[in-house]
Amino acid sequence: MASTDASAPNLPTPLTGPDFGSYAAEDVAWLLKDLSTLELEAPTEEREEAIQVGGAHYAESLPVEFQPNAAYRALFTEALRASAERVAYAVGLVTEQVLKLRGENAVLVSLARAGTPVGVTMRRWAQFRHGLDLPHYAVSIVRGRGIDHVALRYLAAHHDPASVMFVDGWTGKGAITLELAASVAEANAALSTAFVGEMAVLADTGGCCEIYGTRDDYLIPSACLNATVSGLVSRTVLNDAYIREGDFHGAKFYADLAATDVSHDFIDAVVARFEQVVDQVDADLSDHFAADHTPTWAGWAAVEQVSEEYGLGDVNLVKPGVGETTRVLLRRVPWRILVRRDAAAELAHVRMLAEQRGVKIVEVEDLAYSCIGLIHPKFTRGATGAGGTAVTAGRDA
Repeated sequence: MASTDASAPNLPTPLTGPDFGSYAAEDVAWLLKDLSTLELEAPTEEREEAIQVGGAHYAESLPVEFQPNAAYRALFTEALRASAERVAYAVGLVTEQVLKLRGENAVLVSLARAGTPVGVTMRRWAQFRHGLDLPHYAVSIVRGRGIDHVALRYLAAHHDPASVMFVDGWTGKGAITLELAASVAEANAALSTAFVGEMAVLADTGGCCEIYGTRDDYLIPSACLNATVSGLVSRTVLNDAYIREGDFHGAKFYADLAATDVSHDFIDAVVARFEQVVDQVDADLSDHFAADHTPTWAGWAAVEQVSEEYGLGDVNLVKPGVGETTRVLLRRVPWRILVRRDAAAELAHVRMLAEQRGVKIVEVEDLAYSCIGLIHPKFTRGATGAGGTAVTAGRDA
């Protein structure tokens, strides 16, 4: 890893494990402010209702961390066993694509927190396959407010912005893809930097990225849990009461959840499959590079259709794909879960969560994704951002 001393004036110092997060310091440096001592959590319904009436932005507070029971933990373990090889293969493909685009001096910058486990595995692939020790940072991006400018200032002070590749776990309909592109362009203008507002994802299920390991919609086990599979770090927080000018965006370190932390289980299981997939990755690289990676935005079109069909009137209430559906069940107010009939057998964790929350599952024959989560419209217009008109921008991007 590159030095994490804030050599440029007026820049905060990154956080690293074991003082913040359960990942090793060499695996990731968090460009975040430690808010661990603050009580920022609120019950899901109260939180979304407050946001709906315009009293708060979703990033000003935190959802209560999901605590899985023994049965759900067993499902995670089985899902990890079943999919680790498939995830490792996608990690190999996307990392090789990043190295081709950014070279051996690439800097991985994951979007905290869903992108961070993927960023760690990509860094490990670069070590395994090429003997490279890529720097890896985690930064905050907030829907409607953009990427952390202070974090970008830090990166620009320590690395060539052109070498940075932003990393996320997966895409849904493409909202974060758009947010990243727009906010990085805004930051470049404000900071006189030259970051490239594109990102690499493990699974581009929404068809909105050019750099990906797969476009298949399947379960990435890190989507099953929250902090306990992401280094014990919370979602990021942007609240003027705690984040002052010159601060990184904030987050909490849930050290008290260490007994149920499976962050390293996920990393270790995927890395252990590298030897099994490396020959196939090498064999498939030429075809992967030659394939048409042009974004289709097919996911956004499917979301529009579902929004209209179910009378929601707002694409922000539709969360497509296994990862986003899981997130809806873990920390939102779900209304319905749509499951493609031929994928139902692979979604045991979705069914368990839906049953626990009393949410109806509707099997659909020709769904564009394995599953789609519909957020309850009673609570969410403000929670997901009133600007649900990004559909047009998404389709035209």
